[in-house]
Amino acid sequence: MMWLRGTMGNARRVMVAAGLAAAALPGVAGAADDPDRIFDKSTVWRPLTPNDKLVVYGIDDPTVAGVACWYTQPEKGGIKGTLGLAEDVSDISLACRQIGPVQFKDKFKQGEVVFSERRSLIFKSMQIVRGCDAKRNTLIYMVYSDKVVQGSPKNSTSSVPLAPWGTEAPPKCGDFVK
Repeated sequence: MMWLRGTMGNARRVMVAAGLAAAALPGVAGAADDPDRIFDKSTVWRPLTPNDKLVVYGIDDPTVAGVACWYTQPEKGGIKGTLGLAEDVSDISLACRQIGPVQFKDKFKQGEVVFSERRSLIFKSMQIVRGCDAKRNTLIYMVYSDKVVQGSPKNSTSSVPLAPWGTEAPPKCGDFVK
């Protein structure tokens, strides 16, 4: 299952039509809930337009109950950012944690997309993917950006060692990999 989200902040208003068209494409999952915007911090002050910001978002893994991820990404302000014309950079950090008893809803493939969003009008997207280190019984999450022609080597990785929650032993992630 893949979460697909349109563009960020002010750009969302400008690009609703593009988001709806992308959601209608074959092979793209239907839109799910947007990630939770936790908070933001201005990084560049702009006098008459919105500031550039670092924004923290939270998401729940749609396949693994009891695991959540938070990612921080820059959002452009200014005139281009307000109009949805600025291409967001690929600098994204990621942290994932076990927040309750882990329950796998379905089997998954190594490197399966957990969340995806566009980072520019057409060409760039951000992906959060999941894998399992069966030897260490640990879920591994990686965030990266890609382009139609060339991706970015910028990425961030987070791990979630599956631990007991209460009296129940944790499930083995290797049992749920396709």
